[in-house]
Amino acid sequence: MEQRGIELVPASERYGRPRDLLFLWAGTTTTVFTVVYGTIVVAMGLSFWQAVAAIVIGNLLAFPLVGFSSIQGMQHGTSTMAISRAAYGNKGARVLGFFGWLNMVGFEAGGMVMITLAGLTLLKQAGVEGEGLGLKVAIVLIAAVIQLILPLIGHAAVMKAQKYLTWVFVAMFVVMAILVAPKANLTAGGSADFSTFTLAVMLVMSGGGLSWAPLGGDYSRYLPVDSSRKAVFGYAFLGGFVPYLLLMILGAAVATVVTNASDPISGLPGALPSWFVVPYLLLTVVTLFAANTTDLYSSGLNLQAAGIRIKRWAAVVLDLIFCVIITFVAITSDSFNTMLNAFLGLVVVWLAPWAGIYVTDWLRRKGVYDAASLFDESGPGQIRWAGLIAQAVGMLAAGLWLNSSVYVGWLSSATGGSDFSIFAGFVVAGAVYAALDRRAVPVKELAHA
Repeated sequence: MEQRGIELVPASERYGRPRDLLFLWAGTTTTVFTVVYGTIVVAMGLSFWQAVAAIVIGNLLAFPLVGFSSIQGMQHGTSTMAISRAAYGNKGARVLGFFGWLNMVGFEAGGMVMITLAGLTLLKQAGVEGEGLGLKVAIVLIAAVIQLILPLIGHAAVMKAQKYLTWVFVAMFVVMAILVAPKANLTAGGSADFSTFTLAVMLVMSGGGLSWAPLGGDYSRYLPVDSSRKAVFGYAFLGGFVPYLLLMILGAAVATVVTNASDPISGLPGALPSWFVVPYLLLTVVTLFAANTTDLYSSGLNLQAAGIRIKRWAAVVLDLIFCVIITFVAITSDSFNTMLNAFLGLVVVWLAPWAGIYVTDWLRRKGVYDAASLFDESGPGQIRWAGLIAQAVGMLAAGLWLNSSVYVGWLSSATGGSDFSIFAGFVVAGAVYAALDRRAVPVKELAHA
């Protein structure tokens, strides 16, 4: 069992190759959820080809952030949210670590709810009828035990498992694409205006590369420090970008066949032949376990980055307990799924400013940090107000241009319902941070640049 949390990984314990990141991210992102994102884009009123354009643009803009944060993890041997301490201060960054932890737990709970629903449907296919609470609780508890195994063992187990799962997932989704392709009506769908198109691009970015960006360093931090930066960036980028691009387009095609395809359990299977429904449901369960594995491992690291003094394995167990509680609430509440989706739709409000500050800080330091200082809790600069103020202003800017199911910002209303929340949050936070942060970058950091 891996004992190390966000502590620096010494050179003697580094292992692996940059191409391992290709399988890690492909295994994580090749899921039914990714297909569902594509169906939602069409359900927003876009034609198939408009959806393809939004999918390409959104993923091209977002997934470079995963490659970028992966480079930082490899260079400095710690998690992405720990590296964020350079901009916010070692104590000031705790609030961002908490946001990151909350973000991961939310996605984990969403996956666990879907696993539970898929499990109930599989049991029904096998002739086991029942919608009682007892059966649902049993499925959740069994799923939780299975879900705990890989994140609890640690980094090496996650990396190896994702490598083999990737090939299985790719084969199954190729079969699914072959079955759907003859039915797809690529001229179907509406013709959305520009405002709706921007909403679709924001959905693609927030559900893809932007939400995965805070995890990049978590999986690259064990790579040898002399690994090629280009290779680390390229493999991490492609591992997420290619599955998201292809599976979202597949989802958009499915949406031209089944109008309620955004429901992955009772809707999307309508586009498939009856003999493939059970394999599809099994695929749904296993791919969600794989994605949740990545989330659960990183959520434990984020809890440590939030300043909670807890062992990595204990953080994983605690995170899963929270996830199980949320799942129980979800399966017994008619409105909880709506609330959860609304919560996940608001994550861009903190993620976009964080990304803008993270990139700006990297540019100022020419990509090199004094890694040891990130864990010094007695030195100066424990709270860096430039980063925290820039984060707050960026969140305000993102909120003003947000168009979600629970809140529509003033700038969004003034521009016909458009959504530029990610761009506004990223640019404004980065610009404010650059203007406020007048510290001289330590010579010992620039000496390595």
